[in-house]
Amino acid sequence: MALIDAGLRGALVAVLILVVLVLLPHWRHPRHADLVRTGIALSLSSAVQAVSASPWVEHELRCAAQAPGIGISLGSAVLFWLFARAVFEDGFRLRAWHAALWAAVALYGATICLWWGWWPAFVLLRALPIAFAALGLAAVVGPWRVDLVEKRRRLRGLVVGGGASYAVVMVALRIGSPDGALSGAAALGDVAMLLTLTSLIAWQLLRPRLSGLWDEAVAAPPPPAPPAEDPQDRAIAAALATLMGEGRGYAQEGLSLASLAERLGTPEYRLRRVINQGLGHRNFNAFVNGLRLAEAKRRLADPAERSLPVLTIALDVGFGSIGPFNRAFKADTGLTPTEFRQKALADS
Repeated sequence: MALIDAGLRGALVAVLILVVLVLLPHWRHPRHADLVRTGIALSLSSAVQAVSASPWVEHELRCAAQAPGIGISLGSAVLFWLFARAVFEDGFRLRAWHAALWAAVALYGATICLWWGWWPAFVLLRALPIAFAALGLAAVVGPWRVDLVEKRRRLRGLVVGGGASYAVVMVALRIGSPDGALSGAAALGDVAMLLTLTSLIAWQLLRPRLSGLWDEAVAAPPPPAPPAEDPQDRAIAAALATLMGEGRGYAQEGLSLASLAERLGTPEYRLRRVINQGLGHRNFNAFVNGLRLAEAKRRLADPAERSLPVLTIALDVGFGSIGPFNRAFKADTGLTPTEFRQKALADS
């Protein structure tokens, strides 16, 4: 069993190193550097975790000797959360406080030997991975309904199903162990599950060129729908252009992909494909908000509507309240709606 365990851990480390080598040339990628860097960091820390969680290390080495591995392994929970956000949240950016959070968690793990006999420290050691796993899964599940990239949607399912199953099983096994260490059989199951899950996720991410996950997101409102190969898709694209143009379909508050598909009389998957592959959008909310903001900017710059309150325009174009409108407008233009109106009217 020891040889099988060592072989599986070696294979897992090899897969993780392969991921690092594939991602490393993209370290300074103009749009996806944060995805690359979190992916590399998570792969390296997971490789350390694969070694430090082996039965020989956990049972034969003193706690002080295991301290660096424990710290890096605990920090992997933070990196999983950041990686999930980088992959599944368009526009995610790494901040200095993310690095500080990782350092604090890793430092706590590395100094756990000082607190080993104090039960709250042990509880926190087990609670932190659960908390960050939950945050990571929330980042995966949250935008699922509005994600238009079909391959990324499938990857969400793999991460949610596989990641949740792995986290639940491993936490249960460690909590059930008197000293928190895994038995030989449990450790073998751990590395086998992790190798399978890591290989599947790496395969989905890295073929070809990250399976289209690096496609440029479209920020501006789309041009008229281009012709599609499928006659049904062409008809859907034409109907969509009419509804979202002359029909101002985007002005419906709370518009969802499902409700839009129902209005067009088409299945969701076909509409998702038309908006993503035909118009180049990756997120449904970004697609709709782009159209809303385009109308709002036109009306804010119109001298004939200078006396109309910003709130009225926000509600009229489909935003449910002023807060989301202000945030979306500032993110798009770098100005508040009022500042934009003042500048536009001054220049006219």
